[in-house]
Amino acid sequence: MSDRASLLSAKLQALVRAHCGDVPSASADFPGGAALVDGGTGWLLLDTAPLAALGPALVWADWRGLTDVNLIAEAEVGVVARRAGLFARAPKAWAVEGTTLRLAGPEPAAVAPAPEPAPALAELLVDADIEVVVEQGIVRGEVLGLEVARIAHGTTTAGTPIDEPVLEVGVGHADRELTALLHGNLPPVEQLARVVEIVREQRRVGAERHPLNQLAPERWLRARLVTDPARIGLTDLRPAPPAVPRPNLRDPAIAMAVGVDEDGADVVVACSVGIHLDLVPAAADARQALAPGARLLLVVPERDAHPVTRALAERLVAPAELVALQGDWRA
Repeated sequence: MSDRASLLSAKLQALVRAHCGDVPSASADFPGGAALVDGGTGWLLLDTAPLAALGPALVWADWRGLTDVNLIAEAEVGVVARRAGLFARAPKAWAVEGTTLRLAGPEPAAVAPAPEPAPALAELLVDADIEVVVEQGIVRGEVLGLEVARIAHGTTTAGTPIDEPVLEVGVGHADRELTALLHGNLPPVEQLARVVEIVREQRRVGAERHPLNQLAPERWLRARLVTDPARIGLTDLRPAPPAVPRPNLRDPAIAMAVGVDEDGADVVVACSVGIHLDLVPAAADARQALAPGARLLLVVPERDAHPVTRALAERLVAPAELVALQGDWRA
């Protein structure tokens, strides 16, 4: 056991002892933090990324046959409680307060602000024939799911105050700053055309491995489905925001969308590439925010349709459907 794992185990024992007056008999190895098990009861301390650890914790508890699961977190515990409550046999979520535990209730999902108007700049994005996506009140231009521009209000990416909205061009925070520094003398439409051409060259089937075709694959998948919703049995599909904003371009995430099936029923779609055990809790959380009564489709490449993901999807109070895309999902 590593030094950190030992510290987490000792911390968990102290917290449970202070709360219960006793400690379950067996420490257990849990990769997302630390765990104590006593018969059908388990206490799991979720380490530095509680939301990412929730799915693995549910799988771990099911594998051990636990019937009473207690999740302890020092951050984002309200969101953990909200997501845990979407599952049958829902675990309890506990917040750490000093040396004691407090039962946590679900935190309401944040309501994203409406984007500030900037019609002339939005028109530039439309004229560039790229995807226009609105998330968390920010208007972005994307090429096959990869952001290449955004409309900034109030301050630039570099933190410079601005009186009027501006179009910032580039892939990610650093690239937007670099583009402004090196090509700030060019009109926005020329800056945008340059970046779009570079990204399109790399983000295509058959291109050699490159950072530009490795970033945000789940959004690339979503972009393909938006242009061809019939591939998953829908007549309409458009991008939608997740319940919790993605942290950055490099970390795995889900890409959400809302649509309509052939019977006219509302559908929420969660796209993911790779096997990520936080897919099901995050997708169910997003459905709850977007359209609580809708069908939920979890769309993944065929190779990523793992039985564990399917089992988690079926455990939801309102089960989700796992859709495995055959062939090259990028085509």
